[in-house]
Amino acid sequence: MFITFEGIDFSGKSTQVKLIEKFLNNRGEKVKLIREPGGTEISEKIRELLLDKKNSKMVSGTELLLFSASRIQLINEIILPHLENNYYVISDRFHDSLTAYQGFGRGISLDFISMLNDFVLQNCKPDITFFIDIPLCEVERRKSLEKDFVPDRIEKSKDDFYQKVRNGYLEIASKEERFIIINGLNSIEEIHNQIKNLILEKSDK
Repeated sequence: MFITFEGIDFSGKSTQVKLIEKFLNNRGEKVKLIREPGGTEISEKIRELLLDKKNSKMVSGTELLLFSASRIQLINEIILPHLENNYYVISDRFHDSLTAYQGFGRGISLDFISMLNDFVLQNCKPDITFFIDIPLCEVERRKSLEKDFVPDRIEKSKDDFYQKVRNGYLEIASKEERFIIINGLNSIEEIHNQIKNLILEKSDK
C-alpha cells in the first residue's frame, strides 16, 4: 500500500509518519519510509537547492519543476520497486503538496500542475492520503514553543500564503476519495489511533 501524509508546517504529520512506520514494523510488515523532496541521492541534492535560504531569488516556476524532478526520480528509483515487492511505502508529502503549495499557494495554473503531475506520477498515486489539518493560529503557537526553530526558504513564507495552502488542501480533499482529513488539534495518540485503524480497515479490503 502507498500511504502519503500531507499538511502545512507544524501540523504534526512527520510525528505521525514515524509512529505508523513503527506500528507497521511491529506487525512484521515490510515498510519503506520516504520524504519529499528527497529520498534518493539525486532528490536529496534537489532538496538542498529548494530549501536553502540563500536561494531567495528562486522563482515559482523553478521551484515547481525542481519538486517534480525530485519526485519522478523518487518514484522510479524507490517507490515503484518497493511497491512491486509488497512494501508499505509511506511518504512524508507527495504530489498533493505540489498542488497545494505551488498551485493554490503560489498561484501557478492548476491545469498545468495537473498535467505535470500526470506526467510525473505514471499512475503511481497513493492508496490513501492523510491530511492533518490545523488552523494557522495553532501553527504560530507551535512555532513559539520551538526555541531552536530556524525556518528554511519555504517556511519563511507569510501567513496569507499558508492560508491559501490550507484552503487548497481542503479543496483537494473535497474532490479526492483517498483523502482523509484528520483533526490535528487532537492528541498525538488520538491521531495515531485514528490513522492506524483506517489503514487496517483498508488493508483488510
